[in-house]
Amino acid sequence: MKVSYYPGCSLEGTAIDYAASIGGVSRLLDLELAELPDWNCCGATAAHSTNHQLSLALPARNLALAEAAGRDVVVPCALCFNRLKTAEKALQGPDGAHLGVSYNGGIKIWDLLDYLTRDASLRDLAPKVVKPLTGLKAVGYYGCMVARPPAVTDKQDAENPQNLERLLKVLGAEPLDWSFKTDCCGAGLAVARPDIIDTLAQRLYERALRAGADCLVVSCQMCQANLDMPQKRIGQKFGKDYYLPVFYFTELIGLALGHPEVTRWLDKHLVDPRPLLRRIGLIT
Repeated sequence: MKVSYYPGCSLEGTAIDYAASIGGVSRLLDLELAELPDWNCCGATAAHSTNHQLSLALPARNLALAEAAGRDVVVPCALCFNRLKTAEKALQGPDGAHLGVSYNGGIKIWDLLDYLTRDASLRDLAPKVVKPLTGLKAVGYYGCMVARPPAVTDKQDAENPQNLERLLKVLGAEPLDWSFKTDCCGAGLAVARPDIIDTLAQRLYERALRAGADCLVVSCQMCQANLDMPQKRIGQKFGKDYYLPVFYFTELIGLALGHPEVTRWLDKHLVDPRPLLRRIGLIT
């Protein structure tokens, strides 16, 4: 299967571990990700707060490139997905004529998690699992940008998505139910208001632990960074010793499918997941 691929800026910088895991598992899944030629930044998060026209024109250009390629486009970043979907709606409305690109809506924009958890994809994935993730108790954390607002994202289950849970079951892990999977982690405020970040993230840690989880699983690199990087600092601030690894869902696919580079991907995490994986016998 071949699809167009819009990686976005952060997967070439701060989220290179996410990019590596995506590349690794796509090969195991016989998925060819054809990177859009000459793609540009989608404008998240600064453009829409400074110039409305620019915030639409930047992702609109990428959509025009994707349509010219003639294939659906897969997007791993929640913010990029949201901006591309916003541009799609604008191009199909009265603002479309002012964005300087031609787009007829002949392709579909896929969030990567949605694409890899279609019924057919999960059926193909199941027999490839060689190391079931038995003993891993996880909560799926979707964040807010990939699902909301549903009028833009077209998500039918925006308030209670289930794709991570369905995937975790196929991989052999135990997905735990909780009510906070789409709460905001505040990632856009990481520099400007770390005090707000501390409150939002600490609340998510507490609720994940209350659900019985020993880790969180995400599909957004902003959420991963925001829950992984400050965890020690937040624990010290609130007088708690938190240990909640934050996995990309693609890392867990790689682990269950026996990809040899998984531990290299995990090297990039500040909250080291390897003690947890060793404790439950998933790595040596």
